[in-house]
Formats: sequence, structure tokens, C-alpha cells
Amino acid sequence: MKNIRNFSIIAHIDHGKSTLADRMIQFCNLVSDREFKDQLLDNMEIERERGITIKSQTICLPYTAEDGQEYFLNLVDTPGHVDFSYEVSRALSSCEGALLLIDAAQGVEAQTLANLYLAMENDLEIIPVINKIDLPSAEPEKIAVQIEEDLGLDSDLVQFCSAKLGTGIPKLFETIVKKLPAPKGDPNAPLQALIFDANYDSFRGTLISVRIINGTVKAGDVIRFMANGREYRVDEVGFFKLHKEPAKQLSAGQIGYILAGIKTVQDTRPGDTITLRDAPAAAPLPGFREIQQVVFSSIYPISTDEYEDLATALEKLKLNDAALTFEKDSSVALGFGFRCGFLGLLHLEVIQERLEREFDISLILTVPSVQYIFHLSDGSSKHVDNPAHFPDPTHIAKVEEPFIKATILIPEKYMGVVMTLCMERRGENTSFHYPTPGRIELQCELPLAEVIYDFYDRLKSLTQGYGSFNYDMLDYRKSDLVKVDILVNGEIVDALSQLVHRDNARARGLHACEMLKEEIPRQMFKIAIQATIGGNIIARTTVSALRKDVTAKCYGGDITRKRKLLEKQKAGKKRMKTVGNVDIPQTAFLAVLKSEQK
Repeated sequence: MKNIRNFSIIAHIDHGKSTLADRMIQFCNLVSDREFKDQLLDNMEIERERGITIKSQTICLPYTAEDGQEYFLNLVDTPGHVDFSYEVSRALSSCEGALLLIDAAQGVEAQTLANLYLAMENDLEIIPVINKIDLPSAEPEKIAVQIEEDLGLDSDLVQFCSAKLGTGIPKLFETIVKKLPAPKGDPNAPLQALIFDANYDSFRGTLISVRIINGTVKAGDVIRFMANGREYRVDEVGFFKLHKEPAKQLSAGQIGYILAGIKTVQDTRPGDTITLRDAPAAAPLPGFREIQQVVFSSIYPISTDEYEDLATALEKLKLNDAALTFEKDSSVALGFGFRCGFLGLLHLEVIQERLEREFDISLILTVPSVQYIFHLSDGSSKHVDNPAHFPDPTHIAKVEEPFIKATILIPEKYMGVVMTLCMERRGENTSFHYPTPGRIELQCELPLAEVIYDFYDRLKSLTQGYGSFNYDMLDYRKSDLVKVDILVNGEIVDALSQLVHRDNARARGLHACEMLKEEIPRQMFKIAIQATIGGNIIARTTVSALRKDVTAKCYGGDITRKRKLLEKQKAGKKRMKTVGNVDIPQTAFLAVLKSEQK
């Protein structure tokens, strides 16, 4: 056990985490130059395109140190995005150490801090690594001082490397071996294995990634999940090399996989503890919690023929992504679909892209919403995430909405515009301090509903890409909430209904009306587009009618001849309006989702 090192790489998005993992794998000769490709551990097409890690991966690196000792280094690669912070926390709890990766040009950012605090909570040994020292704009010495002053880490420990060129990698390996502690645990104690990830294999069932804390597990053992009591017989255990490598057993301190013919990923929840049926552990490992969805949206197929395909596709995605939830939903305007719950907006985007690419289904999404709590006058309360389930306003005693604590790191010159943005989004209790000269850390309490709309895009554009943002869920607070309905030609389009704060209702309603006016094709009659709260119209636009010049053939003579023809046309248009129905194009639904300010 003394020759095992379990560690993770943590960083802000785009600080070179996957590139460093690539260089480490190459340094250990696990992959030939011919087989090598960038982002070796990222196996999803979307991950490669966007340069982000969505699903955490693990690999065992064999390394011979300068003193001749053979070591096994288990690298647990983690996602960097805020939506997947629970997965990151579970992955960190399976390690003894972490490499804190910081960009030599950009310095410490919001998620660098958030991930550092997560690592400290799990009592990990931290090695700061300054990456991208080959960049012309790199200031490694300045960043090293920032690490000591801002993060309180010893600057003597700081490693300098360029993951792109491979500079400093051999020294980094020696530091990992010398500075990170070996795992502790008793191979003879009752089995306690921490699940930190699970992937679905269509041939062999769920592949569970585990860290063995105590005990030993081998093929043939009957294991039990302590959260739900399910029992399975183990078919195979092994290690993560570049490909899965079966082993006789996994014992305390090791990281590996278990295959036990498990049909769905839902049974294997991150943070759960596995023990043996015949010799169970006294208590599960701490830290397990149910994953909470925070953003909800309805997904509909553009073609109603694809409803069954969409149902099958969601089932298949659910096998691989336990955080996705869905239930059947229907809309008068869009037909049958599914109401889905997501961890955040990135999670929603990823699921949408995977459905469109991997399953070739064209989709429409409704406006994303969060879960509100309605306290009714009869004393009961109701959780609502769908505008269709909005209770009768006369029965509502009070409404509560979720708030988050946002941490925003920005260069000093953008302070004014970012403060204005937070105030526009109903920000409260704003505080700030200067972690380093020229940079401001701003903390603000915001309603989650205001953040999921387009907050991140606006922050990036206002700060020219230099702003970084991270958030934690806080609590539910009292709010003045209304339901805004959109009427087209007097008919409510239920898929465009939104739950919004009363102060923002007019702006949001007007935005939806303007967008629809641009997208709905003109008819032979006028089309009124209205936004209403109950019976009150708060915004309106009109799509003007196509006009046929009926008076063209009428020249000369009395004006009453022309007037008679125009009156006749007017009556015809009025009659047409009552029987004519307006087809709303699919692009109109997408246009309403877009940001108000360009």
C-alpha cells in the first residue's frame, strides 16, 4: 500500500487539466505515439469539441521513481464545471492528494477557489501547479506570489510546467511520489468501498468506479449497496489502465472497477458505500446525499412521429447519467413531450446536444425554470417547476424561490458593469474584496431563476471573457411571483408561459412578444400577440396583415365606390380572423429563449 498514490487534478475550466493528464499518460508509456490523441480521457464528442470534461475518468499510471521504487499512481480526472460539483466532491473524497492547476496567464479564478475549498474539506494534501509557462503572456513568478498570498499555500511547493510541451513533467512525478501520502486502510476489515462514478456498458451492465477504503473484494463475492440495500454477485474486478485490466481482487487503498451485472446506473449512486452481504460494515462512509436537480425544462420532438424515439433516447441517456430525471408532459401547442430535471444550464445543453447528435432527433425546449414552493391559504404547500401547474392566485398565501450565493472574480475595471448586472438580477447582500491587486472577488446572493436565464452569457460579454462565476445553493426566500401567458390571436400558447418575478414581468412579456412578431409569418389578417397576467394585458405587438390593393381596378368616379370596396375587404378580414388559425414556426419557440440584450 505504501507504493500507491491516489490523486486528482482540480482546476478552473480551460486551465489545461486534460492536457496535463495526456502528458502524464504519455510519460508513463501507456500509449504509443500512433494511438495517441488529444484529450485522451475525454471520450465524448461534445467533450472534445468544447474542450470540457463532463464525465470523470480514472487511470492507473505505473511509475518508476529515481530511487528505483515502482509506484502506482491513480489519477482521478474530474469535471471542472459548477454543475458537476457533487461528482467532483465524491471523486476528491476517494483521493489523498490533489494537483491544483493554475493558468500562468490568468491566475486564480472563481472555480479554482471553489475546488480548493472542496479539496481542503476532504483534508487532501495539495500541490499547486502553474501550467502554460510557455505562453508569451505568462507570469509564473507573479502567480506563485498570488498562490501564497491568496490561497495560503506554500510557494516553495509550487511546480512549474507546460502541459502542452511536456516541460516539468518528470519533476512533477517525483513531487507527487514524495509529497502525497500513501492511502490508509485495513485489507482485513469489513469491506467499505466508496462509489465515485458509474458508467453504463451495453454488453456488461454498469461499470462502477470505486475506491476501497477498508477490506477486500473479488469476483464471486455478493456485495450490498448501503443506500438502497440492493445485492449483486461480482463478475469481475480490475484496474483502469488505458483499457480495463481485470485483477484477482481489489483491496484497501486501491482504486478500480467492479462489474456485477447491474442493469441501470440509478442503483449505483455517487457517494454510496458498497459492503459484503456476509460480513457487512457497521456504518456507511459519510458524505452521501441524493443529487438535486435545480433547472427544469420540457423537451418536445419537432415531429410528433419522433415521440417514441425521444422516449427511448432519454431512457438510454438515463442509463449513463443518473442526474437526469424526466416524466411525461403534454402541451396544446407542441403535443407530447417530457418534463426533465437538470443539474444546471450546462447539463441541459449537453443533454440537448447528445439527443440531437447521438439519436438524430430535432427538439424544442421550453423556457428553463426552477422549483418554487407555493404556500396555499389552506395551510398546505406545493412544489411547482412547470408554469402549467401554477395554482389559482386567489389561494396563494406566499411563494418562495431558491437563492444562490454567487462568487464572481473579475478584473477591477469591470466592477461597475458587473455590480449593475447583479442589481438588475435582484442581487442582495453584495460584498467584495481584493484577493490580489487589480482583481476583485464579488459575492452576491441572487435568485436562481435570474441566473439560469442568460446571466453567464451577459457576464462573459460585459467582462470581455475575463469574468469567472461559481455558485452554491443557499435557501428559499419569499418572492412576488406571477405567471405570464402569451396569447397569439387570442389563443394561449401554453409552451411559452413563464413564471417570473412581478417586477420583471413586463420586460419579459414584451421581449417574448417582440421575438414572436419577428418569427411569425404575416397572414391575410392582423395577428395580435399579447402577454397577460391573469386578465391584464401587460404587453402587445401586432403582426400586420398582407394587404391586397382591392381598389386598383377602381379608377375615377365617386370616392364612395372605393370606400365600399375597402369596407367589404375589412369585413372579410374580420371574418377570416375568427376562423383563421396561426401556425407558430419552431424557430419562434427558440427565439423566445434567447437573451434580451444582444
